[in-house]
Formats: sequence, C-alpha cells, structure tokens
Amino acid sequence: MIKLLIGSNNPDKAQEMQDILQAENLATILLPSAVQGFPAEIAETGATLEENAYIKAVTIFAATNHTCVADDSGLEVDALGGAPGVYTGRYAGENASYAENRTKLLSALKGVPPEQRTARFRAVICYHDDLRIAFAEGVCEGRIAESERGEGGFGYDCIFIPDGFDQTFAEMGAVEKHRISHRGRALQCFATLFSAYQSA
Repeated sequence: MIKLLIGSNNPDKAQEMQDILQAENLATILLPSAVQGFPAEIAETGATLEENAYIKAVTIFAATNHTCVADDSGLEVDALGGAPGVYTGRYAGENASYAENRTKLLSALKGVPPEQRTARFRAVICYHDDLRIAFAEGVCEGRIAESERGEGGFGYDCIFIPDGFDQTFAEMGAVEKHRISHRGRALQCFATLFSAYQSA
C-alpha cells in the first residue's frame, strides 16, 4: 500500500490530516522536519490557496521524491470582504499565535450583528506523485461566533459555527467535525480521486 506523505510542519494540521485520511483507509506518514534536503519552512508566496498548496506539494516532492499531499486553507469572512483568506494563518502578523489571530478577527467584527457574521472555511489539497499533480477542494459554510467557545481543535475552531449547528468546531467531537469540515470534505474528495488513480 502506498503511504501518503502529509506535507505539513504544522503539527495540529498534520495530525488532523492523518486522522481524516486514516478514516478513509489510506496509509500515511508525517513529514519530519529532519528529512534530508527538506526546508523547515516553505514560503507561502501564492495569491490563492491553490497556489500555496501547489508550492508546498512541489517543494516537498522535489525534496523527498515521495508521493505527498499538501494543504492550504483559509477563513473567508463576508463582512471583511473575504479576509483573512490566504492570510488566515498570519492574520495578526508573521508568526502570530492562534490566539492573536482570533483576537484580531473578533476585534474586526466587534459590533457586527449575528446575521452579518457569515463566513466559510476553504481547504485545497494538492497531490503530487511520479505521474500527476491533482487538486481537491472542500468548503464549509458558517458564521463567526461573538466569543470563543470550546476546548477542542485549533486555529479558529473555537469561533467558527458551521451551518446547521449551534456548536463551534471546538465544541464538537473530532469525528463529527471531520465529517463536515472544509479539510474533511477536501480529503474525502481526494480519497475518491486517489482510489481511482490506484485502480486505473
């Protein structure tokens, strides 16, 4: 069985990707920062999530020569014109913490009524092997809570409420979150593509 190299040095994201892919019965390995020839950080210079996912996958494959999947994801808030978008991970500045990013976002939405706090999470997966480069995307619509709620997850999970739910991602169990989340949907789509590649 081919093991997919998960191309992320973010331990929270890498673990989540591994959990979702293993639930889809795909074997995975995590990317150790000590892989010879692999840069610890990849500059996300793309203008879109697709470009950043592509940059990561191509860089990782070139350094490791291993079939891999890379992800870029973003939170798009309608009241902020789609921000933070591609800058989601560094909304409060380079090397900002999760808490700093959330604080800036909640401050930017201060006074915005619930019906105008609509948002969506998008995730783009880029797959790279010896033969092909392919993409899969997942979207989860929802809204931004007025304060942080829940202890699970990471990033913006404690302020994002998916449509059809009253709970934030951080208040959900992992299985339920992965079933409906942007990353879960993107990786579920990818798993279908990957199965087709293996049987071709």
